Amino acid sequence: MPEPSRPHEPLWPQPRVLDQLTPQNSVLLLADYQGLFAFSTRSTDIDSVVNAAVGVARAARLFSVPTVVSTITQSFAGPMVHQLQTALPGVEPIERTVINAWHEPRVRDAILATGRRKLIIAGLWTDNCVMLPALSALAEGFEVYFVADASGDYNAASHDLAIRRLVQAGAVPISWLPVVLEWQGDWARDTATEVNQIFRDHAPALGIGAQYRQSIR
Repeated sequence: MPEPSRPHEPLWPQPRVLDQLTPQNSVLLLADYQGLFAFSTRSTDIDSVVNAAVGVARAARLFSVPTVVSTITQSFAGPMVHQLQTALPGVEPIERTVINAWHEPRVRDAILATGRRKLIIAGLWTDNCVMLPALSALAEGFEVYFVADASGDYNAASHDLAIRRLVQAGAVPISWLPVVLEWQGDWARDTATEVNQIFRDHAPALGIGAQYRQSIR
């Protein structure tokens, strides 16, 4: 009789998450932005969730942050939403059947191959497709951030309870704008113009503010 599978040993000691996200220490996992889940996301409006996901995806591409995309059985849940496909040209989703993306060896191996400890996760739904790989990564010593406003769930209760469980487990809640601002780090960096364009497209109020600031110089 085969031995039961055992969880992977932690790669690093359990971290205290005190330092800043940078393009050099981050890796992004986007899970299951597919029609079946989008249609039934009711914790918030799906337009806002997709908008936030595309914003952070565009920023990841701008800053060359490694991005792993996974979908769960496209024949069942449909292809990745086209907005993300457009934001991540050339990034091929890793197809899987397991609900926990971390249990798909190609997903885990792609993340490990980056050598980065700060794993940022967003997806549909929060209470499984985000939470399960987050818990698995935490168990292996990753610093895990979950992008709450780029994730959604079947209802508000599922989303909120998943957030509580994630925080209790040691994951860090964050929204998409702080992720991008931490990656930018300094407005003197030459990515500032592109970041402001992302904000104009996906955070109009902030984009208007940037336009106003430039107009009164």
